[in-house]
Amino acid sequence: MQGLVAERAEATTLLASMRARLSAVVDAAVDEHADDEHDPEGSTLAFERGQLVSQIERSSRRVTEIDSAIARLDDGTYGRCRRCGGEISAVRLEALPAAELCITCAARR
Repeated sequence: MQGLVAERAEATTLLASMRARLSAVVDAAVDEHADDEHDPEGSTLAFERGQLVSQIERSSRRVTEIDSAIARLDDGTYGRCRRCGGEISAVRLEALPAAELCITCAARR
């Protein structure tokens, strides 16, 4: 549980940082010319904005996965595969604490 809580705190901090960076990029774009196509900085800002949005989406999914793992801990199903019901190996859980599938079911996916 401590590992999941620590991982969630780290992911949440990273998410807040990326959202702040995205806000700064959006603000910078407002201050710049609106013509991304012809502004030498425009394409850079657009690219950075796209990268940050993707990272924010991935980090948000990660927080959701961790929250789901914590809920499974609370209801006693943590460490059980959500597909086959078998045990998820300790080695897999150590590497991926929020894993919800055993390695066999994950490989089939």
